[in-house]
This record gives sequence, structure tokens and C-alpha cells, in this order.
Amino acid sequence: MRRRMGRPGLAGTMARTAVIAGTATAVSGSVRNRQEASAQQAADAQAADQQQAAMQQQAAAQQAAAAQAAQAPPPPPPPAGDDMIASLERLGALHSQGVLTDEEFAAAKAKLLG
Repeated sequence: MRRRMGRPGLAGTMARTAVIAGTATAVSGSVRNRQEASAQQAADAQAADQQQAAMQQQAAAQQAAAAQAAQAPPPPPPPAGDDMIASLERLGALHSQGVLTDEEFAAAKAKLLG
């Protein structure tokens, strides 16, 4: 049998084409896998950043609400003048009707005036 020199035969060309195609497929697959992994890592990092930002906003809102609650002034006391006068008038009426003794009237008036 004689060996041919020069260009390869049909079987050699097909084998070489298969090796080149297989190598290209393997390389493109690994490139795609790396790109997908990189994109997934970027998406995970972005989601973590968004979650952390949301938690920080929630904490800031809670702190602001607590600060606002702490700074809220107490409710104003009810106007004491009108109520006190009405109470003193009732005590006086009860005393003048004889329902209250002098001691009871004095004790109730002292308690009312503080």
C-alpha cells in the first residue's frame, strides 16, 4: 500500500472537521457558562444590595417615628379655671343647703384647690 503525500483524503478531512467543531462547541459552551455564572452573581449582588437598602430605609423610618413620638408635646391640661369655679360653686351650694358641714366644706375646698 502506498501512502499519499499532500492533501488528506476524505476521511482525514472529516475527522479534522469533527475535531474543530467539537472544540468550538466545547469552548463556546464554557464561555456561555461563565457568562451565565457572572450574570447570576451580578443579579444576586444587586438583590442583596436592594434588600440591604430596604432594611436601612425601614430602620430609618422606625427611628424617625420613635424620635417624633419622643418629641411630641404632652397634651395640654384641661382649662382648670372654669371647672374649678363650677366645683367651688357646687361646694358652696351644698354648704349653704346644710349638706356639708364647715369642716367638710373646708376639706373639700382644700382638696380642690390643691
